[in-house]
Amino acid sequence: MKKRLSLVLFILFVSSIFLVQISLVSAQDSVTITVAVVNNPDQRRLLTLSDQFHAAYPNINVSFVMLPENELRARVTTDITTNAGSFDIVQIGTFETPIFAQNGWLASVDKLMAEYPDNVQPDYAVDDLLEAVRLGLSYEGEMYALPFYAESSMTFYNKRMFADAGLEMPEQPTWDQIREFACALHNPDANQYGIALRGLPGWGEVLAPLNTVINSYGGRWFDEEWNPQLDQPEFAEAVNFYVSLLQDCGVPGAANNGFSESLTMMAQGQAAMWVDATVAAGFLTDPSQSQVVDDVGFVMAPVGPVDKGYHWLWSWAYAIPTTSQHQAAALQFLTWSTSRDYINLVGETYGWQTIPPGTRVSTYENPNYQAAAGAFANVTLNSIQTADPTDATRDPVPYVGVQFVGIPEFQGFGTDVSQQISAAIAGQITVEEALARGQEIVTRAMRDAGYIP
Repeated sequence: MKKRLSLVLFILFVSSIFLVQISLVSAQDSVTITVAVVNNPDQRRLLTLSDQFHAAYPNINVSFVMLPENELRARVTTDITTNAGSFDIVQIGTFETPIFAQNGWLASVDKLMAEYPDNVQPDYAVDDLLEAVRLGLSYEGEMYALPFYAESSMTFYNKRMFADAGLEMPEQPTWDQIREFACALHNPDANQYGIALRGLPGWGEVLAPLNTVINSYGGRWFDEEWNPQLDQPEFAEAVNFYVSLLQDCGVPGAANNGFSESLTMMAQGQAAMWVDATVAAGFLTDPSQSQVVDDVGFVMAPVGPVDKGYHWLWSWAYAIPTTSQHQAAALQFLTWSTSRDYINLVGETYGWQTIPPGTRVSTYENPNYQAAAGAFANVTLNSIQTADPTDATRDPVPYVGVQFVGIPEFQGFGTDVSQQISAAIAGQITVEEALARGQEIVTRAMRDAGYIP
C-alpha cells in the first residue's frame, strides 16, 4: 500500500513539474506587439475587433497607442528616425512610406512574407490590392507597408438643403460653383453654414485640401530648380480663395477644425458641403454616427481653372519598423488587419458601408458593399484610380505628390507654413503676410537642406 502511495505521489510530482514547464514555455512564446494608430472611427473599430485576432492567435497580445493625427505623425517620425523601437507596427501613409524605406527604417513586407509564410493571413491576395495604392506604399519595387484603408478626396453635400434652395450639384463642380453654393446656403442664424473645410494647422490637415486648390489654380510649391514659389500669383490666388471662402461662408472657428471636426459638422447637418477624404462617406452613411444618412450626396472633388491635382491619393497603412523585436508576430497582425477577411468582419459587424475602403479590387466587386455603398463607391474608386501624384501640377516640378511634397523636409516647413495660413483663416494676419512668411520659411529650410544655394 505504501509503495502504491509513493508511486502515486511520484507521478503527481513529475506531472506538476511537466505542467509548470508547459506553462513557462507558453509564457515564453507569448509576445506583445505595440501598434501606433491614428484616432479615428476606423481604428476604433479595429481596437474593438482585435479581440477576435487574439482569439485566433492567443500567443500574440496587441497593445494600441491611439493618437490624434498630428501627434501620431510627430511621435512615429521621432521614434523611427531615432531608432527608439517603441513600436512593432506604425500607421503611416503614402508620404512617409517611401522616405522611411529609403532610409532603411522599415522592414520590407515582401521579404517578411517570404521569410514567414505561416504568419501571412491565408488567401491574403496581394494582387487584389489596388495598383495605385500598392505603388504608393512601395520603394524600388518592394512594398514596405500594407494599406488599412485608402482614399482620394470628394465633395459631400446636403441634398435636402440643395433641394430646398432650388440648387443642383453637378457631377464635377468647379471651385467657383462651390463658392456660389456655399454662400447661397450660408445661414448662421439657423445654425447652417455653407461649407466645412479644414483650417487646423498641420501639413496633413489644412494643407491637404488646400494643396488641391493650389494645384487646380496653377500653383506649385517649387520650380524645377527647387526654388520656392509661394510668392507667385497662382499660389496667392488659390490661398486667397480658400481663406475668403471659409471666412465668408464657412463654419465658425475654421482655423481650429481638422478632419474630425469637419466630419462632425457635416454629420450633424450643420454644413451644406464638405470637400475632404472619400473615407468619410462610410461615416456619413452610418446611422450610428450621422444624422444626414438620407440627405448626403457624393460627387467628384471640385476642379479649378487647371484640370490637374484637384483630388488626392492617400493611404493610411501599417508598416513594421526594422527595430521591432517581434516582426513575425507583427506580420501576423499586419496581414490580418488588412485582409479581405477583416474587411468582411467589419461589414458583417457594423454594416457594409462602414468597411475600410479603397484598398482592394474585391471590395468594389462585392455585391454586399455595392448594395450598401452604391451612392459613393464608384465615385471613390474613380477618384483613387484617376489621382496621379506624378503629374499633379500645371507646370513641371521636381517632386511627387498631390496634397504633399514628397521630400522629408516637407513635414517641417509644411507644418510651419500651415500655421501661417491658419492664422490668416482666423483673421490674425493677411494672406499676403502669411505667404511672405511662408516663402521665407521654405527658402530657409531648402537652403539648410542643401537644395538651393
